[in-house]
Amino acid sequence: MYEVKKKESGDTLTIAISGRIDSGNSAEAEADIQAIVSGHTGPVVLDAANLEYISSAGLRIILRLKKNNPDTSIINCNSEVYEIFDMTGFTEMMDISKAYRKISVEGCEVIGEGANGKVYRIDADTIVKVYKNHDALEEIHNERELARKAFVMGIPTAIPYDVVKVGDLYGSVFELLNAKSFAKLMIADPSLTPELAKESADILKTIHSTVLKPGELPDKKAEALVWAEYCCDYLPADVGEKLVQLVKDVPDTLNMLHGDYHIKNIMRQNGENLLIDMDTLAMGHPIFEFSAIFAAYKGFSCIDRNNIEKFLGITREQGDEFWNVTLESYFGTQDREFLQKIEDASAIICYARILRRTFRKAKEDEDYKARLVEFCKNTLCELVPKTEKLWF
Repeated sequence: MYEVKKKESGDTLTIAISGRIDSGNSAEAEADIQAIVSGHTGPVVLDAANLEYISSAGLRIILRLKKNNPDTSIINCNSEVYEIFDMTGFTEMMDISKAYRKISVEGCEVIGEGANGKVYRIDADTIVKVYKNHDALEEIHNERELARKAFVMGIPTAIPYDVVKVGDLYGSVFELLNAKSFAKLMIADPSLTPELAKESADILKTIHSTVLKPGELPDKKAEALVWAEYCCDYLPADVGEKLVQLVKDVPDTLNMLHGDYHIKNIMRQNGENLLIDMDTLAMGHPIFEFSAIFAAYKGFSCIDRNNIEKFLGITREQGDEFWNVTLESYFGTQDREFLQKIEDASAIICYARILRRTFRKAKEDEDYKARLVEFCKNTLCELVPKTEKLWF
């Protein structure tokens, strides 16, 4: 028995196929499919979610369909049906994708959360990053490619090996046997803070020493320039103009940047440190990376000192220590005057970002929002005039 059903969405025609297609019913099935596609000139998608089996006779139906409708693809194949397509070479001729395995994260430990998703531990061996965007498939595949790119370039990266459905959301699965984030390690033993900060700085140097090709990743300077230009409407004219010029003057380097580098995105597994959340990879001068790191450990807690505990699970004192040791280890110096210049430059970019973010993001607590805006404006007005350059 088989069944075909038609579903249209814009220019795309989707045909859901159920049951079995073999030599006994292939002629009838082809007639039904041809009746559905007759006159259609756009993309055709065969939804094989409920297709149990397809024989060589059924494969010939698809060959003829693709010949008449070149933009034909197949989705949601179960493992057995996908193997048939793979063994017969169909996966090389057209786009064919497997059905996504469904999992539940109910009762699972949350080990991290960022702007794009939440990370759960499924079991001792695996974690899953569940994306908040319902249409995240392109985002997931992009992150997978970025992770592979970083891995090949020598960055210690955890590569997702499966895409799953979690309710009506999508997730990426990573194999991280008994791995714990730096955040978890620091919460369990605060005395590890300086040691982990030094290890974090070593990974950071590895990332930044990776030189990319022009245009290979998003340009972080271009993004920072948007933040600076936005702030001009809220700052005195001379401060706003200088802020924009300071960002423009940062050299256009080709260094790899992680983009969201903090202790919840660094995992320790059997003595090896691995990075997750690679969807924020970018390129540019390392000062833009330090501005994001400053935001994680200090900037976002400028008004509410408890924000760092809500976000990373550590105390403000641990955050300050981690930031300071990171700078000292990365630059190989304890010269406070030099390191203060790096911190000031990082703070300028950070608070330009936060100022724009605060105005663009709805927040219920208007008093908090007002105090945050005032802090950012005052800090920029203090630091920008006395800063000669942001880069090092």
